[in-house]
Amino acid sequence: MTTQYGTWRKSSLSEANGACLKVARSAHGTIGVRDSKQGDSGPVLDFTSREWAAFMQSIRSATP
Repeated sequence: MTTQYGTWRKSSLSEANGACLKVARSAHGTIGVRDSKQGDSGPVLDFTSREWAAFMQSIRSATP
């Protein structure tokens, strides 16, 4: 099964050199993350809402 995502948004913290992530929500409520350099056909890391919240919390707690 291929997950369909809505509009992909680029991270506001992206580098000017193209090193960035894109994030989108699927119709099923999962959150997809992909590397913008890979284009539309690149792999997508798929998170549940709960996994995404834990992931974001761990990033925020690691940031000085």
